[in-house]
Amino acid sequence: MQVCFKILRQTQNSSPEFQTFTLDVEEGNTILDCLNRIKWEQDGSLAFRKNCRNTICGSCSMRINGRSALACKENVGAELKRLPTNGSSEIPEITIAPMGNMPVVKDLVVDMRSFWDNLEAVDPYVSTGARAIPEREFLQTPEERSRLDQMGNCILCGACYSECNAREVNSDFVGPHALAKAQRMVADSRDSQKESRLEKYNEGTKGVWGCTRCLMCNAVCPMEVAPMDQIGKIKQEILERKDDQASRQIRHRKTLINLVKRGGWVDERMFGIQVVGNSFRDIKGLLSLGPLGVRMIARGKFPLGFDRSEGTAQVRSLIESVQNFESETSKEDAASKS
Repeated sequence: MQVCFKILRQTQNSSPEFQTFTLDVEEGNTILDCLNRIKWEQDGSLAFRKNCRNTICGSCSMRINGRSALACKENVGAELKRLPTNGSSEIPEITIAPMGNMPVVKDLVVDMRSFWDNLEAVDPYVSTGARAIPEREFLQTPEERSRLDQMGNCILCGACYSECNAREVNSDFVGPHALAKAQRMVADSRDSQKESRLEKYNEGTKGVWGCTRCLMCNAVCPMEVAPMDQIGKIKQEILERKDDQASRQIRHRKTLINLVKRGGWVDERMFGIQVVGNSFRDIKGLLSLGPLGVRMIARGKFPLGFDRSEGTAQVRSLIESVQNFESETSKEDAASKS
């Protein structure tokens, strides 16, 4: 069958333009197979990265039909099934563009310096003290090693970084790839710098609190690393060590849980006062809520009362069960390391 490949082409400091190439393909052909044929048969100037062709190296990450993916993993048949079917007899079209959140060098090749610099910023190596040459080899139990498996599957393809909404609006945020590697270090029984790492990952919106939990990193990861889940694990480690006065981000999370635990859902009247106004401790924060409060009252959207949801007792029981389970798990982990 014939398929049109609509490729976004660009060089540095120039405006991007789409160029269309038509190929006779089979459903099982990968997108990388098709790009190779375009380069070899139609336009040798087309630039893209590739290496292993086996979903191992992560080199060929690009946006395919609007989402970041590996060109060697996705095939024509699967991509055509994603397209809306409207009964048209026109040749189907697959759109290919470079990854986002990184400047374009040429065509589908992007400059990944910020990606690598942010990875380096989380110090993704077992700590120096733990790397000292021992009298015998480093030993880990199968359980300790299994905690690293999911994060260890990351091939640093950049797909999560490309789709990260937080990174798009906050250049300080290190990105989901870096924090997934950070969690690997936090979970590694051989590392001796866990506490200092958690302090570092807790800084402002550079670390875990910069994540907006949009789930895009989980959705596009080709290796099921689930970066957002790993970020959540680091947050939980921090929350266990900090009270609600440590920062607004921590207060936000703890207040959210407490309000839901109390009423089954969030009492929005109290949420702003407790988080932004720090329960009347932060006068500047309280004043910042004034304009919003006035607009809500003027439009009749400020509730005078709060009705608890049905099943509040069950919600409270579930939250307490999870908290107790996490507490017992933490104690067991601490005991196994001592």
